[in-house]
Amino acid sequence: MTVALVQMDIAWGDTRANIRTAERLMLSAARSDLYVLPEMWNTGVNPDPRSLPHAPCPLQWMQQMADRLNAAVAGSMAVSLPDGTYRNRLYFARPAPSPEVEGRESNCQPCQQSLPPRGEVWRGAFYDKHHLFSYGGETEHFTPGGEQVTVEWRGVRFRLSVCYDLRFPLWLRNRDDYDALICVASWPSVRMHAWKVLLQARAIENQCYVLGVNRIGHDPYCDYSGGTTLVDPFGQPTSCPDHEASVLTQTLDLKRLRSFRRKFPVLEEMDAIPQVLT
Repeated sequence: MTVALVQMDIAWGDTRANIRTAERLMLSAARSDLYVLPEMWNTGVNPDPRSLPHAPCPLQWMQQMADRLNAAVAGSMAVSLPDGTYRNRLYFARPAPSPEVEGRESNCQPCQQSLPPRGEVWRGAFYDKHHLFSYGGETEHFTPGGEQVTVEWRGVRFRLSVCYDLRFPLWLRNRDDYDALICVASWPSVRMHAWKVLLQARAIENQCYVLGVNRIGHDPYCDYSGGTTLVDPFGQPTSCPDHEASVLTQTLDLKRLRSFRRKFPVLEEMDAIPQVLT
């Protein structure tokens, strides 16, 4: 399994520009089975999703890129639901042919944006960010998700998470039900030490690969230096250069992972999960 982690500068509120940037970086990288974009890659993180401008549907573009590259494409965006709530939703789009929907229908609309054309089927899974970042005002307008989501793709089980989720090890605890953790983020430069340490900690304690995808550049609130990193199950990181738009392409070695788990059975000897998470 080859994965491509896309570290990009996000133009504030400009979906068209961000689609062009993401597409250019993805097409410049080595062909992969999975491409991962940062948190709210199409607009930048905005604590008030109602202010996002009308723009082309990025979900439709993700599906088109998945088909074009014969690979999965993952990335989060703000969405509005029919009940009037907003979610920070991480999509995992699959190419055709594949199961049309992984578990649940995508009954939502990217904020202030048009849906895919009538009759078009979206193929994939999604996860709604569970731990909203109250320090940045996310709790004022967004509703947290309540479900842990694991997606199997080409033999690899991926657990989905978004940014602040990374700080909560019980929520991300591996009960031998995933092989790799995806964390898409807009993690500011001032807290990069925590980002790097937490990525390694989640890999070591869960005996898994961790795919941490962060942005570069700046928005009206923060500066971002990148730090996009793949950590192997032994805690060894490989990262993109800081402050540079780039793509980190790496291989996930499931044979090595499974051998390590057999020889060093941490997951079999973990403490019981608290009742609140079961």
